[in-house]
Amino acid sequence: MELTWHGHSTWHVTVGETDLLIDPFFDNPKTDLEPDDVDAPDYVLLTHGHADHIAHAEAFPDATLVATPELVSYCQDNFGHENAVGGMGMNLGGTVECGDAYVTMHRADHTNGIMTEYDTSAGMPAGFIISNTKPTQVADEDSTTFYHAGDTGLMTEMRDVIGPHLEPDAVAVPIGDHFTMGPWQAAIAVDWLDVDYAFPQHYDTFPPIEQDPADFEREVTATGSDAEVVVLEGDESFTL
Repeated sequence: MELTWHGHSTWHVTVGETDLLIDPFFDNPKTDLEPDDVDAPDYVLLTHGHADHIAHAEAFPDATLVATPELVSYCQDNFGHENAVGGMGMNLGGTVECGDAYVTMHRADHTNGIMTEYDTSAGMPAGFIISNTKPTQVADEDSTTFYHAGDTGLMTEMRDVIGPHLEPDAVAVPIGDHFTMGPWQAAIAVDWLDVDYAFPQHYDTFPPIEQDPADFEREVTATGSDAEVVVLEGDESFTL
């Protein structure tokens, strides 16, 4: 599994022959790319409907959307998308097969209004657990799993459900504070999830979320977690 961070919460994930693009937003200082520079993904995954997460979804109208039914409907009406998993999107707790990947949607603690002339709800905000094997009760030592936590505060489901049962090997957590967790709560999330690798995301995009990722590294160490914090530069890749 190859993970590429394009800044903010935008990730390109390759599982086998399948390309997934999460929360496409290229107007951020960590990337040099424009949407046209990105190879068209097979799937676009949207955690929620805020503008800094769906801004460039319209650049990939041929991709299959993976999002809540409310957000799928909005994108189909406004961006020209025709395809969605299940024909209508998915919802919390569900797992869908996306080419060579299995994608499980889990809730995130955040808000989810689409702020336009006509404010509307995009359903529950979410995070995605992406694996190369279907999650089951039996742990699969050969599976590789990446958890994109979305925009979220710290929540005990990370400790009680996602960590022990969905078993991510790596997590991307927001550290920007103000709108999401900051470094110290994100570090607790990493510890609870018991991952091998932790990537900071959703920081340095706007003045309210400017952070030094070294603070996050220190906080993870302070929890006693064995996770390795990997601070990627924009458009840098990591093989999981």
